[in-house]
Amino acid sequence: MQSSRRAFDVAAIRRQFPILERLSRGKQLIYLDNAATSQKPDAVIAALDHYYRAGNSNIHRGVYQLSEEATLAWEAARQRAGHFIGAPSSDEIVFVRGTTEAINLVASSFVRPRATATSVVLVTAMEHHANIVPWQLAGASTKAIPISGDGVLDLEAAERMLAERPILLAVAHVSNAIGTVNPVAELCRMAARHGVPVLVDGAQAAPHFAIDVQALGCDFYCFSSHKVFGPTGIGVLWGRSELLDGMPPYQGGGDMIDEVTFERTTFAPVPRRFEAGTPHIAGAVGLDAALGWFEAIDRDAAVRYEETLRDHATNVLGTIPGVRLFGAGAEKAPIATFTLDGVHPHDLASLLDGDGICVRAGHHCTQPLHRALGVPATVRASFAIYNTTAEIDALGDSVIRARTIMGR
Repeated sequence: MQSSRRAFDVAAIRRQFPILERLSRGKQLIYLDNAATSQKPDAVIAALDHYYRAGNSNIHRGVYQLSEEATLAWEAARQRAGHFIGAPSSDEIVFVRGTTEAINLVASSFVRPRATATSVVLVTAMEHHANIVPWQLAGASTKAIPISGDGVLDLEAAERMLAERPILLAVAHVSNAIGTVNPVAELCRMAARHGVPVLVDGAQAAPHFAIDVQALGCDFYCFSSHKVFGPTGIGVLWGRSELLDGMPPYQGGGDMIDEVTFERTTFAPVPRRFEAGTPHIAGAVGLDAALGWFEAIDRDAAVRYEETLRDHATNVLGTIPGVRLFGAGAEKAPIATFTLDGVHPHDLASLLDGDGICVRAGHHCTQPLHRALGVPATVRASFAIYNTTAEIDALGDSVIRARTIMGR
């Protein structure tokens, strides 16, 4: 208990991220686009370097030492990923390219075979396009649970819409656009009462707080490596074994088969059934290193520290005349989404870039949400455990300068 109350040593964390030492536009880099992708610590960079220098080989098929070592590393990463989200078995962990591919896999192999002309996948009004489009491509229509003006999910509407028995509830654990943390466990209990399976998009949750898929009660959970300090090009789909076992393969190719003839093919058990071809082995090695590095941090202290960043950003930006903040729910990730009166978000982001500050501007792949908010675009500053309150102060100063430059 005593260790969980220790102060969070952000300076020690920052020293492990070499990119934070560089300049951008001649100014000290301030990286506030972590909802898009996070930076990588030395531990991950070293693991990737070591793999390619001393361990590169293909997996599962070689009978020599290098291949055996690569296979062990690949399966060790699967074990780590399962542990990271509290999966009952690592056999329920499927490696994919990222959250988007995980959702597409479930759309193709779970929803499409069950979809009829009237099938509905229930989503929320705050979903990323990656949690809308795949369901439509799979032959289902999508309906959205509404949200309040503060960006909070309407649970009474959710109960009514679940009673209509959609084919699936697909919900973001955390909104990438406004940071709302959805009550996933409660939604899963509601869905279970109506016999509706649940997929949770955990892309924005995994970098911030501990995840336990068994406690949540969901049926599928997915996240991307590159948002959890790991490399790009690899992610995780977890599914209940009884569901995965009944799903047909998503793609065909090597290593996902049992027996092939010119007449027919039988398939390998889960998870290899869904991992056709040579996978991103180095990515798994990097993901393993990233999750191991992240799990070694005092997570309770990290959560409290990120809450400090979130609240500081709200206070700093909220006092600037003309700034409008979006997303004011009680449960919110460290994301500050805002507009500045009379200044297009793209122009504002470009002016911030001139001060070495990296933020995202646009609709953040949530066009339906932005229509509901009544704005075509916003600026998003998203924080990670290596950011500081001083960087947020610099963001505020830069917004004020931009306001002056634009004559507002």
